[in-house]
Amino acid sequence: MTLSAALLDRLRRVRLLTLDVDGVLTDGRLYFQADGIEIKAFHTQDGHGLKLLKRVGVHVALITGRDSPMVSHRAAALGIDHVHQGCEDKLATLRGLCQRLDIELDQVAYCGDDLPDLAAIKRCGVGITVPNAPDYMHTHADWTTERLGGHGAVREICDTLLEAQGHWGAVLDTYLHGRS
Repeated sequence: MTLSAALLDRLRRVRLLTLDVDGVLTDGRLYFQADGIEIKAFHTQDGHGLKLLKRVGVHVALITGRDSPMVSHRAAALGIDHVHQGCEDKLATLRGLCQRLDIELDQVAYCGDDLPDLAAIKRCGVGITVPNAPDYMHTHADWTTERLGGHGAVREICDTLLEAQGHWGAVLDTYLHGRS
């Protein structure tokens, strides 16, 4: 994957990665058991990438239109403190979060896959979508990942951010030579 120099410069400024859930952290399909209980599948590599970002000081947030206990469980397991569910206006939620964290919108990377994400994608520093998003999302995003939502797209974003911000070598060293 080759990103433009201008996009890499914007990625260097990112202090907050914000993600939609369904279609980005998952493949977008909703699974329900006969008793109505919802089930979601999350990719383990995405989770590890988010932990790596947090380790180098990049904040992580989830903003989703749905309300799901599975999202709360996954966020807790990953140590994600900023979880906003049932959001109708994702941009307003993102603005409020930025204000609380003292982060400007141009220091945010936002990944979403459908219309409710569009305003946030257009107004943040780096707007990202996934290949399985509708065509109009690609028109408005700065970057489309190579990997599909729910299939490592978030890990691709995390690794790219780590590399752009100069942390990738230290991450590799940690795993090549043992954790300290």
